[in-house]
Amino acid sequence: MIEALSESMTLVRKGGVEPERFLEIVNDHLFRSPVYGAYGGLIAKGEFEPAGFTLRLGLKDTRLVLAAADEEEVPMPMASLVRDRYLTGMARGMGELDWAGLGRLAAEDAGLEGG
Repeated sequence: MIEALSESMTLVRKGGVEPERFLEIVNDHLFRSPVYGAYGGLIAKGEFEPAGFTLRLGLKDTRLVLAAADEEEVPMPMASLVRDRYLTGMARGMGELDWAGLGRLAAEDAGLEGG
């Protein structure tokens, strides 16, 4: 969910739409979720510190999920993708940011500054 919000907000920012407006549309009319509201708000504002749950811990938990999936022979392509996104964030020194810092990573990948 955080990765999807990160990519979506990056797209709308590049297209000239305010991320807060996009979040309002998504959260008020499509999904209405406190999780979307909370993490979407952090991504829209580029506020990744202080961390409530670090990107480093998100990577750890994703690795645990993938290990369990391997044990049960359950393919989890989305979890693998998210693990790779966390690894990229770690490589860029973002490990102690909130895991919503995936928003900064997506923005940087698209040539935007400030997450």
